[in-house]
Amino acid sequence: MPTDIQALLGDKAESLLGFNSPKISKSQLQLPGPDFVDRIFINSDRNNRVLGNLAWMYNNGRLGGTGYLSILPVDQGIEHSAGASFAKNPEYFDPENIIKLAMEGGCNAVASTFGVLGIMARKYAHKIPFLVKINHNELVTYPNSFEQILFGNVEQAADMGAAAIGATIYFGSDDSHRELIEIAQAFALAHELGMATVLWCYTRNKAFKKDKDYHVSADLTGQANHLGVTIQADIIKQKLPENNGGYIALNTDGVSFGKYDKRMYSDLASDHPIDLCRYQVLNCYSGRIGLINSGGASGENDFVEAATTAVINKRAGGTGLISGRKAFQRTMAEGVKLLNTIQDVYLDSTITIA
Repeated sequence: MPTDIQALLGDKAESLLGFNSPKISKSQLQLPGPDFVDRIFINSDRNNRVLGNLAWMYNNGRLGGTGYLSILPVDQGIEHSAGASFAKNPEYFDPENIIKLAMEGGCNAVASTFGVLGIMARKYAHKIPFLVKINHNELVTYPNSFEQILFGNVEQAADMGAAAIGATIYFGSDDSHRELIEIAQAFALAHELGMATVLWCYTRNKAFKKDKDYHVSADLTGQANHLGVTIQADIIKQKLPENNGGYIALNTDGVSFGKYDKRMYSDLASDHPIDLCRYQVLNCYSGRIGLINSGGASGENDFVEAATTAVINKRAGGTGLISGRKAFQRTMAEGVKLLNTIQDVYLDSTITIA
């Protein structure tokens, strides 16, 4: 039975489902749809094998053929440490269970590490699209640092039959130039070898935390997205924006940072969450590159939070959700239910693009 999204949203329902006055009209965007790969990528420089893998991802799972994506990402064993990530549910120390959750949950693809996907590649690489995350920030270095390091090479991902590779760049960090050059080169090779590319476009700098946490501001994350599509990411993964005005806040006390125009805040976005997310979509070449927002950490209200994020993303013109901890830090059955709840938002024809 489909999820009652309106009931799940509760007192947020009217604000999120009734919003119809975005600053940027949907007519200015390339929107998700069954023909998305043909409509967007047929004129690009991506080769036929890349188009085939993109089509496989967009046509797999419960959302197959809709133009939307639901992806299970499990790289937290490195990014957040294995013990901390899997203590709630130790069965996910076993890579096969990660892949089973994605398949039983009706996901378009499963994203994980070289190790997780490689150890099960012969059994599953032809059954569900593999998205191999090629770099990570590990938490054993003391003191903890924030640097994305390659854990393998693009050829390894191709050899295991991956449909796509994924990578993170910490825009704004001291390490961002190395990461940008490294991943741009990796994405070019991935395309040459026939794989699609997905970029985790994260901002990272202690200075971005002031009166608010501007790591999740629409303007800074939007610019990160714009850099990501510039190096030819086929899909952008981004945190849902929670505020705006990062550039304004950082240009204080005599500091000069970046460039901005006041119309970014008056003409291109309001403080409504759907408008903030739409600004992220706008920076993905007006929706030509799909924006998937992340599901965030697991907590007490995971189903409500997941549905809320999905509604905001869909109504903003986004392409889907990539949700990991909310799904795997619970029983398999409950994880499948959580993933299906997200997918039900995109399958619900009454939830329209604003």
